[in-house]
Amino acid sequence: MLAATIIVPSAAVAQAADTAAVSFARGEDLFMRDKAADAVPSLEKAVREDPANAKASLYLGLAYLQVGRIDEAIETLRKALPRAGSLQATMAFNLANIYFAKGSAAFSEPYYSQALVADPGLAGAWLNRANARIRTGSLREAVDDYRKYLELVPDSPKRPDIEKLIALIGDEFTAEARRTEEAALVVKEEADRRKRLLDEVSASLQAAAEDTRGLSAGSEEVLQYDGEFVLE
Repeated sequence: MLAATIIVPSAAVAQAADTAAVSFARGEDLFMRDKAADAVPSLEKAVREDPANAKASLYLGLAYLQVGRIDEAIETLRKALPRAGSLQATMAFNLANIYFAKGSAAFSEPYYSQALVADPGLAGAWLNRANARIRTGSLREAVDDYRKYLELVPDSPKRPDIEKLIALIGDEFTAEARRTEEAALVVKEEADRRKRLLDEVSASLQAAAEDTRGLSAGSEEVLQYDGEFVLE
């Protein structure tokens, strides 16, 4: 019979866990009371003492954002995202928002997508990814995202503006298609004109060549004179 091995946490480990919990509780309380600057030290301590506490990392990243420490906010959330667990959608969404606010739409889009993989019902991520795609020029994909957002939030107060934007993009697609057709027609007309010109020049050269052959053949003949020579 095998003896069961029971591992009892040491007093130091238990004390560290208690300390991390206390730090997090204090930081969370301050953060929730809109005291981000005061919350940062406690949340930093909580993350150091318990890196697996995804909520502590999330709050710390957002606290950094609120006090203007943008790069630290990004670094904190990026580092915590792989172990975010049930907070993955929220963390990826907030990370994407920070990138977008920083003016990095191209960097924000993958994190919006990651948030939507974790939670397809996260309406804000559909809307914000659409906005990011507008910035990066992916207009067709942006329209798809806007429509998905309106499916999820049919009574959104943003609906009139979104529908107007979708219509404008549709007009741009139509105009672009027309410009493409017109450009193709111009190219075809120019190609036809060049072909006609080449045909005319070729025909002219062919006629000249035939005239040259006729003259050359005549010069090689010996003219016959059937009359009589008259000598004076």
